Amino acid sequence: MQAAYIEEFGPPGAIRHGALPAPLPGPADVLVDTLAVSVNPVDTFVRAGTWRTRLSFPFVIGRDLVGTVAAVGSGAAGFSVGDLVWCNSLGHDGRQGAAAEQAVVPVERLYHLADTVRPVDAVAVLHPAATGYLALFTHGRLRAGETVLVAGAAGNVGSAMVVLAVEAGARVLATARPEDAEYCLGLGATAVVDYRDPGLPERVRDLSPHGVDLFVDTSGHNDLPVAVDLLAFRGRVVLLAGLRSRPVLPVGPLYLKDGSVTGFVISRATTCELADAARTLNRLLATGRLRARTVEEQPLSGAAEAHARLERGELHGRRVVLLPDRVR
Repeated sequence: MQAAYIEEFGPPGAIRHGALPAPLPGPADVLVDTLAVSVNPVDTFVRAGTWRTRLSFPFVIGRDLVGTVAAVGSGAAGFSVGDLVWCNSLGHDGRQGAAAEQAVVPVERLYHLADTVRPVDAVAVLHPAATGYLALFTHGRLRAGETVLVAGAAGNVGSAMVVLAVEAGARVLATARPEDAEYCLGLGATAVVDYRDPGLPERVRDLSPHGVDLFVDTSGHNDLPVAVDLLAFRGRVVLLAGLRSRPVLPVGPLYLKDGSVTGFVISRATTCELADAARTLNRLLATGRLRARTVEEQPLSGAAEAHARLERGELHGRRVVLLPDRVR
């Protein structure tokens, strides 16, 4: 089978495209014929060795796929050959990745997808939307009626968060560039503040005088003094980006508010947590409410260039989806 893979850690140029042996599923696995694979920032961390995880070379890159079931292990109940399915947790912790014509998926990490949803549309949002779901609800404990500030709301994770929070009955304040304000408002945000505005804290206080219940910064800037200052009583800050950031934590103001700061990575989410997210994602995908802003389709052989563009910061609000040749 054709695959995008690495034989050692390195820059985007380390990615090869060529033939590898077809994977063999075990009893609790499902073999999937890949239709579409997305490119995520975390994929670049694994490829470069920045995010260390258990793997073996040659290593197929990529986390997310949409495909059809090709074969089902004897202990993998709930799926049949031909089913349209998706997964967003391959490519780490000993699992080979998604960027190949076929992939083996543990049954507890595989989910059905409605036949009415285009594979390209679905795969483009799976990782950012699941990340957003876990940040908001699993770790941020967001409830209907609360106010959440989403910093970087026009990005892939941020925009998914706006949709998810609004659908759950929360009030969303967004920070973004002025040119992205209309987009964020269209997703359901109550107000949008320019993230470069030096008066941002005052603007947010005007919009939410009692503070925000949840503060999530998808950009990785992680300005904790501002975040903690804007929290309401028992407000929460969730950290999910900024691998190299080292912000100062204002401990006194945080504990006087009964506040909390929580960090998480989706790579360590349990299968139960991922399944919870999948139920909501499937519902919103089926209704068309959850969609990527812009999707660009590329061949599987373009994986190295896609990684390079992502690392150069050229994909603002754009999702690259890789397609095997048999699909294109």
